Amino acid sequence: MDNIILFDDPAFRGSLLPFTFTRPIADIRIGILKISEKWMHYSQSKPGFLTQDYLSEKFTKPSGPALMVNGAVCPDEKLWQIISQLEKGQALYSDSLLLACHSDFPEEFHPDHGKNLERIEFAGVPVSIQKSWHIFQYNSAEIKKDFHLITKGRGSLPISDQYTIVYAKENIFVEEGAVIKAAVLNAENGPIYIGKNSEIQEGAVIRGPFALCEGSTVNMGAKLRGDTTVGPHSKVGGEISNSVIFGYSNKGHEGFLGNSVIGEWCNLGADTNTSNLKNNYAAVKLWDYTKGGFANTGLQFCGLMMGDHAKCGINTMFNTGTVVGVGANVFGDGYPRNFIPSFSWGGAAGFSTFQVRKFEETALAVMKRRGLIYDEQEKEIIKKIFELTKHYRIWEKEV
Repeated sequence: MDNIILFDDPAFRGSLLPFTFTRPIADIRIGILKISEKWMHYSQSKPGFLTQDYLSEKFTKPSGPALMVNGAVCPDEKLWQIISQLEKGQALYSDSLLLACHSDFPEEFHPDHGKNLERIEFAGVPVSIQKSWHIFQYNSAEIKKDFHLITKGRGSLPISDQYTIVYAKENIFVEEGAVIKAAVLNAENGPIYIGKNSEIQEGAVIRGPFALCEGSTVNMGAKLRGDTTVGPHSKVGGEISNSVIFGYSNKGHEGFLGNSVIGEWCNLGADTNTSNLKNNYAAVKLWDYTKGGFANTGLQFCGLMMGDHAKCGINTMFNTGTVVGVGANVFGDGYPRNFIPSFSWGGAAGFSTFQVRKFEETALAVMKRRGLIYDEQEKEIIKKIFELTKHYRIWEKEV
């Protein structure tokens, strides 16, 4: 089989900002795994990425002919079987959505190229992540799919702690090195996945579907409702409902996070709270980068979308449907605006620019704590995003 390359569909990338400022679409985590990791499980090979030029050094692609797969699409067994049997000159579609096709020149590939090939229609509705809120909206179903995918044929480690209460034990999978003490795990409504070397501390109450990825911690007394994913090397506490934390991020204290997506290297200060429901129960509007304004999500519940490396101080209050860009630092009393551009510094009282030099000081310290390096590759990506997002920081034009 040719190499597999997961391409960014230009029709969706803008609607998945701020998360796609720092990653290809297929590097988004939904369920237990990233989209790219799902494809790797099915194909048994590591896929490459066709993404923005400034991301291509970090997210590489192999050379030569390749099977091009839409990076916004979450696979299942049926879809993979059809894609794996595609012949050269064929393209698999779901209505107007190109799912996959072959390309002899991946570096020149565009989804429109599929229109010139023999069209095969997919008999079904594939899960595709086209809007930022789809990440939490489809998370429950993806946890269930991933749980089956990565635990099939394997045995869970036993939960030996006598003070931990378990419901629907058959729906709970514990990886090697995980520690659980005096917790309540209820998997009656969906599976609970507890990753390698993770920890669930005393008094935590967890409902499935729920995923705790490798090296992450659930702090004492946390209340984790269903449909939630905590990515690797993260710490969580307080109350969380139907949210996805990509990884390397902390929400370690009290406060509510609901119907939200949090990127990597984020930190939510103590008693940070997000509103996920408007007082009048109206549909939530969310900042749309492609529109340059707010767009109706059609959802009654929608909380916070926070890009990578963003931080907020203690007692921060986020209004319903707030978007926070990459590298923003939010603090102070009152409700900040519903769209906070990348590299903003401030809050309800106003913003200034979080300059790259100061940002890098924080990033170096934060990543060093996890044994990782803020290297030249990361620096170049951040500098590019800083320039790409300059026009959103309207206060700079007023100086």
